[in-house]
Amino acid sequence: MFIKNDARQRRARKTRAKIAGQKAVRLAIRRSNLHIYAQVISACGGKILASASTVEAEVRKELANGGNVAAATLVGKRIAEKAKSAGIVEVAFDRSGYKYHGRVKALADAAREHGLKF
Repeated sequence: MFIKNDARQRRARKTRAKIAGQKAVRLAIRRSNLHIYAQVISACGGKILASASTVEAEVRKELANGGNVAAATLVGKRIAEKAKSAGIVEVAFDRSGYKYHGRVKALADAAREHGLKF
């Protein structure tokens, strides 16, 4: 019944298994129709080191809509700044099984422009 979401979750599991094998800090994203979320997760997977999303009050003041490319770009910028302030420069990009297109690509490009390396 939910074949599309099952396929996305299968792709996400494969990606996370590869990242776990690398023992790298990962930048994980979550996307919904209204918002986009980003988290920098420790290599062991047990601790969130930095997070940013369109739900935050500061971001909501700047944007009318949290579900577009402009919002994803702003979240990418904020997550890069927060990660750098936590001392993290290099991450593995976990796109959670989403296509590298649109909002996902905009977030990744903005994070790269503001100093994250993946």
